[in-house]
This record gives sequence, C-alpha cells and structure tokens, in this order.
Amino acid sequence: MPKIKEKRMEELPKLDNTLIYTEFDDDNPAPKGKWNTEVFENDQPIVLELACGKGEYSVGLAELEPHKNYVGLDIKGNRLWVGATEALEKNLDNVRYLRCYIDHLDQFFGENEVDEAWIVFSDPYLKKERKRLTHPKFLKHYRKVMKPGAVIHLKTDSDVLYEYTKDVIEEEGLELIDDEPNVHKNRPNDPKIGIITYYEEMHLEKGKTIKYLSFKPI
Repeated sequence: MPKIKEKRMEELPKLDNTLIYTEFDDDNPAPKGKWNTEVFENDQPIVLELACGKGEYSVGLAELEPHKNYVGLDIKGNRLWVGATEALEKNLDNVRYLRCYIDHLDQFFGENEVDEAWIVFSDPYLKKERKRLTHPKFLKHYRKVMKPGAVIHLKTDSDVLYEYTKDVIEEEGLELIDDEPNVHKNRPNDPKIGIITYYEEMHLEKGKTIKYLSFKPI
C-alpha cells in the first residue's frame, strides 16, 4: 500500500465524522435507527450518497442544504478520507461518512430512516449488471431503509448506466420524476445537480455528456 494511502487509512478511524463497519461487532454496534438521535442529534432528513468515493458530492450538498443530514457511504477508506477531512475543515456538522458494504445497508439504517439517496458517477459495470447500483437487487436494499415517497438521484457520464436505469424504472413500474440527458447544457443553474466532482471534471475534459435521473424506488 502506498504511504499516502497507508497514512489515510491510519487516520480515518480517528476522524470525528467517520464511522467504520467493515465487520459486524457486538461491541461496536451501528447506530441503526439512531442516526437522528445519536449521530446528528437533530431531526433533519437523512440523505445518503451511495458509493460516494471521495465524498465531494456529500460536502457540496451539505453546504447547499444545511437543513438536511448527509451520509456518504463507501468501502474504500482511502477515498472517504478526502471528503471526511474536507467536511471537518469546513466545519460541516450535517455530514458523516460511513465505511461499509452497501449491500448490508439495512444493518446500518432502520426501516423508514432514510429520506433520499444520491448515486453519483458510480461504476457502470459494463459486463456485470447485478453490480450496478440501480439493479433491482440493490433497489431491494434501498427499500428496506427508505421512507415511502423517498427519491433516488442518479448522476452519471455512462450512457449504459443511464439507459439501463431507465429500463429498470419502467420494468419495475417505478415513478420517474426527472430525466435530463445533458445536465450542463440544459441545467447550468441547477445548484444540486451542477456540483462538479474531481471525476466529473475529468469526464467533462474528455467531452463526455453528464446525465441525470431521479425516481422513487418504492
């Protein structure tokens, strides 16, 4: 492991805004059902950023919407460190980071505990549909913790993931709320879907078009 990654992995458990649950431990129970009362200590809506990578989007959203609580989830601690340290530097009390596996979501959040979720530039898994975060298998996990009427947002540069997700929405009989095939051309003044991450900047430099969908999984 490169020294910078090793250093970040050592620092990650010490960050006040980061929780680590790569293994289930009775001595370190997850705050399932207690995110408002014990973690954020308020009753604001809880919004997840799934597979958040460096967690930049969570930071951006938390700055835009201080009336909501944001939780960025990813298994790669080296990347989580980036968003977690930025959030601490900016004194953002409404964002946390959780190192865990997304397919164990209901081990960390209670029924009806989550109000909203974002999937931003996740791996489209071109050859493995079941690994895509909008696959029906994952939607089942989201439904276990999301409130009725909750919304999922997808932002991607991948035509494959974009079209695949639209097919899933139709096949599953879900409610499509918004469909924007070119975010930066058609929604230049939208503050939330206009947040630009490190990876998005690279996609834009390559001339890729950024797409956005929102839908209700329940």
